[in-house]
Amino acid sequence: MIVVPNLYGDILSDIAAEISGSVGLAPSANIGESYAMFEAIHGSAPDIAGKDIANPSGLLLSAVKMLAHLGQGDVAQRIHNAWMATIEDGVHTADLYRQGVSQARVGTRSFAEAVIGRLGRTPAHLRVVSYGKDAMPSIRLSQRPKAEKALVGVDVFLDDSDSTPDALAHRLQEVQTDALRLVMITNRGVKVWPDGFPETFHTDHWRCRFQPEGAGQTVIHAHVIALLSRLADIGMDFIKTEHLYTFDGQPGFSLGQGQ
Repeated sequence: MIVVPNLYGDILSDIAAEISGSVGLAPSANIGESYAMFEAIHGSAPDIAGKDIANPSGLLLSAVKMLAHLGQGDVAQRIHNAWMATIEDGVHTADLYRQGVSQARVGTRSFAEAVIGRLGRTPAHLRVVSYGKDAMPSIRLSQRPKAEKALVGVDVFLDDSDSTPDALAHRLQEVQTDALRLVMITNRGVKVWPDGFPETFHTDHWRCRFQPEGAGQTVIHAHVIALLSRLADIGMDFIKTEHLYTFDGQPGFSLGQGQ
C-alpha cells in the first residue's frame, strides 16, 4: 500500500499502468464507508471517441472489481480469467499490439467480443484469478478522537510591487501588535526576511507570518482582526489570510525556512 496525495497517486497509477503495457489496462476502485465507485485510471479521450480503437480493459477490469465488491466473486473471476486468456492469445488493441508477438490487432468492439468468446476459459501461462467472498471488502472507518485545535498565528498575503523585503518588514513591524509579531516573510516560497539574500528574485506577492513572541501564548480571532485593522490603516493591500493551527500540538501548516 502506498499512501500519497491525489496528484502523486494519479501520476503513480499512470506510470504503473504504462510499465505493465498501456495506460488503458489499469482499473481502480474508490471504496468508502457508504459508497463505492469503480473506473479506469485514465481520463477521457474525445479525439478517439467513436473510432473503435480504445482499449476497454481498464473499464472492464473496473467492472470486475465492482462485481467482487458486490460479492459476485464467481462472476468476477470468470470475466477476469477470460480477459487474461484473450491477452495471452495475442488478441490486442493498438496500444498493446507488437509485430511478431501479437496474433491479431483488433478494435474496441472486437476485443470485447474476444473476451466474451473466452468466458469459461482460464489462461495457460498467466496466474489464474480466484476471487473469494472478501476479495474487495467494504471499508469501515474508525472514529478518531477529536484533536485539540489551537490557533497559533496567521499568514497575511500582501500585494506590494514596490517594497524590498527589509523595507516591507520595517513597515510591518511598526504596526505589529503585542499578540502577533512578524516572524518571517517569504516570496515565491523562499524566505526573504529575516536573513534573506539580496539576489533573490521577488514578485509582488508576499507571505508575511505573524505569531506570538513566546511559545504557548493564546491567539484569538480578535488578535488577527486587530492586526489587519492596523495594516489597513497604513494602506497595506492584504489579499488573503490563512490561520495557523496546531492539532494536538502538531502544526497543521508548512513551516518556513529556519522554523
